[in-house]
Amino acid sequence: MRIAIAGASGLLGRATAAHLRATGHQVLALVRREASGPDERRWDPDSGRIAAPGLADVDAVVNFSGAGIADARWSVERKAELRSSRLNSTTTLAAALELGGRCGRLLNGSAIGFYGDTGETVVDERTPQGSGFLAQLVADWERAAHAAPVPTAYLRTGHVLTREGGFLGKQRLPFRLGLGGRLGSGRQFLPWIHVDDYTRAVAHLLTSTLTGPVNLCGPNPVTNAQFTAAFAQSLNRPALIPLPLPALRLLFGSEMVDEALLSGTRVQPRRLLDDGFTFDHPRLDEALASVAG
Repeated sequence: MRIAIAGASGLLGRATAAHLRATGHQVLALVRREASGPDERRWDPDSGRIAAPGLADVDAVVNFSGAGIADARWSVERKAELRSSRLNSTTTLAAALELGGRCGRLLNGSAIGFYGDTGETVVDERTPQGSGFLAQLVADWERAAHAAPVPTAYLRTGHVLTREGGFLGKQRLPFRLGLGGRLGSGRQFLPWIHVDDYTRAVAHLLTSTLTGPVNLCGPNPVTNAQFTAAFAQSLNRPALIPLPLPALRLLFGSEMVDEALLSGTRVQPRRLLDDGFTFDHPRLDEALASVAG
């Protein structure tokens, strides 16, 4: 297949592009700068433009575009950027697709933040939308993708474990220094997925008939306390002192801390499993051992 990837320079975009190329697919990266070769095409999602021939020469599109949720304090301006970076890119891609054209599949980024804080309740794709800024952002994001005239799946992604950065990258240094610790009570559930399983799942969905929400997380979510202990063990470091919540609230703001760090979602990838996908890294200890070094 010839697959266009928006957000190809980001963590998930790079990993997915590498996996797709390694398994025989062609990847066309949508870039905001001038294209540097036949494997790139310029686009400007804020103005709704994609350079000719748009998406007419690809078989599928994968959209990873979006500013990092936990990369900065949620000011009014930052929240607007979180929305526009997702909605503008998705709207541009959906508008560029044609009913009956060559492109027959859209995989659009999404997040398990859709469910909000669900405590210890097990949730899957049948669970309704939760409350809060993140839940509404994800719902609006998926609504924008729903306008595409081709079969579309929403990639409700959990925390992706990779040695390249991302979720673990933000924590690796303090944990190596012995300063890692649980957040709050540590009882909040944390849905995770190994990067190799993530890229395999994306490839699986490119040829699947699944549409709508698909949870991209492993089958064994753990609590924050369990994750903290396992990550510290994988680095041979202690993790005894809880992170100071007042300092985190001062740094990132209460809204982001409460929604992005202290909320928990015990998610199951029901639709992915029912569709025949199998995980190579279903256990946290083994998954961390392969990426924590």
